[in-house]
Amino acid sequence: MSAVWGRAEQQDFRSRVRGCLLGGAIGDALSAGVPGAEPGAQARDEPVPGPVTWATQLTLFTVDGLIRAQVRRDTGQWHPPTDVHRAHRRWFATQHDWGPDERRADNGWLAMEEWLYARRDPPRPLLLGLGDDVMGTRDKPKNPRAHDAGAVLRSAPFGLLVGWEPELVSLLAGECAVHTHGHPAACLAASAYAVIVHGLARGAPLAAAVQGALAVLATEPGHEPVARALGEALGSVRLGAPDAERVASLGAAGGAEDALAAAVYCALVAEDVRHGLSLATSGPTAASAPSLCGALLGAWHGETALPPAWLAELEGRATILELADDLAMELTQPQALHGDGTRAGAWLRRYPCA
Repeated sequence: MSAVWGRAEQQDFRSRVRGCLLGGAIGDALSAGVPGAEPGAQARDEPVPGPVTWATQLTLFTVDGLIRAQVRRDTGQWHPPTDVHRAHRRWFATQHDWGPDERRADNGWLAMEEWLYARRDPPRPLLLGLGDDVMGTRDKPKNPRAHDAGAVLRSAPFGLLVGWEPELVSLLAGECAVHTHGHPAACLAASAYAVIVHGLARGAPLAAAVQGALAVLATEPGHEPVARALGEALGSVRLGAPDAERVASLGAAGGAEDALAAAVYCALVAEDVRHGLSLATSGPTAASAPSLCGALLGAWHGETALPPAWLAELEGRATILELADDLAMELTQPQALHGDGTRAGAWLRRYPCA
């Protein structure tokens, strides 16, 4: 992307950011009612959205951390994995009663949103990984056996850093994945997902974005399971009309890479967003693939492609839109917000980085 954004570029990017975050949340809301779907289960004719889950909550705090990391560049103290870890710890603080209340004005605006304090049964690796101040690293990851899609589900925002090169996006997503999920496939699936979103946010079609992710992934030790899963997703597109059995087959093993493959397949064969998300509610990855698929379709086609009826009843829609627009502004107009040595008081109250 160009260093100087034109108005049309800004509008297109904002639509993709909104589409990514809203689409992921819609898919998450659809998945909430089918966490125990069996392999081969048929997609619902008309899925019904429920409340969003921890996946949307944690994705929003990921965005908050990335905005603060971008602001912190002005201070010369810039380490995005640390800022994202701190943001995830702020989310963790919303999930219990026995710790300090995060609803303080000096903690930024997102932690003041009451609906984010609802507990939506987050998986154990998230709570264990974020339960103390120690940050997992590639050398010493948290939960080295955690192989579920928990880290992938919060990784779409890394792909929205369109000014970064894909290799750096992959690196950051992987470094943040090991805060809770240390299994190599879980970490690399998060990296691959972020790079796919990155390609879409830059305007590439989905198949090309997947190929770009495979190229980046090829340099990583232990990439074979994730590359194989994505290759099967691409190959399945040529096997005939899409159906729930094929989605179930791609997700049969239930690991992070399988959820990613099912989501990519559903997005590739989708007639529209409604069709893709309905298809993604099939089989063993039904608790994660719809959210992953929704973010992909939203980043690819923009917010106007999302079904209005599902958007209208989406929990937290106003908060998601506000955060999406803040991220788009931070990434396209940082100078106007806090550049040239200036300090925009209102912006720093929203995203304090002291």
